[in-house]
Amino acid sequence: MNHRPTLAFALMDAPFESARSTTALRLLAVAAGRGCHIKVFAYEGAVMLPFARQQAHANAVHGRSAEEENHFLPSTAIAALMEEAQRHGGSLDWVNCGLCVDERGAGESIAGVRRGTPGDFWQMAKDSINTLVIATHD
Repeated sequence: MNHRPTLAFALMDAPFESARSTTALRLLAVAAGRGCHIKVFAYEGAVMLPFARQQAHANAVHGRSAEEENHFLPSTAIAALMEEAQRHGGSLDWVNCGLCVDERGAGESIAGVRRGTPGDFWQMAKDSINTLVIATHD
């Protein structure tokens, strides 16, 4: 039997603010590479992770162009993770909390991201074999 597990993740940290977001993307990459069905509920600042208007920038301090700087963009990484999951027979369903999106003006997300409610996270957790919440910490 070729059963592909479903895993749920709740993310809360905004991009570029802490290592928690980077760690979450690394965990998602492992699951995508193994062909898992991945469910992500982005809450609070994490709704900015797939924000479509993220832009690479130059680094004037180091004298490098945007291309030379090769700045990491979470939205690009998430799009690549969606493709990676599919390539390995899995999927990545990313849901942004609609209330959090409205509060932050984050309505422009990359393709494949949908708007939802905390009820979506409850359903994700219910349908998954395991759930990981990566919460903010002050």
